[in-house]
Amino acid sequence: MTLNTQLKTILVAALNIQNVMPDQIDDDEPLFGGRLELDSIDALEMVYQVEKHFGIAIRDKNEARAALQTINTLSDYITRSKGLY
Repeated sequence: MTLNTQLKTILVAALNIQNVMPDQIDDDEPLFGGRLELDSIDALEMVYQVEKHFGIAIRDKNEARAALQTINTLSDYITRSKGLY
C-alpha cells in the first residue's frame, strides 16, 4: 500500500467521512474548503493520526496549514520528516 493510499484510508476511517471511499479522493484534492467539508476539529484529528501512525508531531499551525492542504502535501511532509526524501 502506498503512503498516499494509507493516508486516504486513515482519513476516511478516523474522520468518519460518509459517502466517500479512499480511492475516490484525488491526491491533489483540497482537504479543507472542498468536497470533503473538513473543519478545524478534523484538522486536529488528522494531526493526532499522523503522530499515532507515523510518529511525527506537527507542532504549529503554520506547519499544519502547509502539510494538510492535500494528500500529496501531507505525504511529502511525512516523507521529509522521516528523512526518506
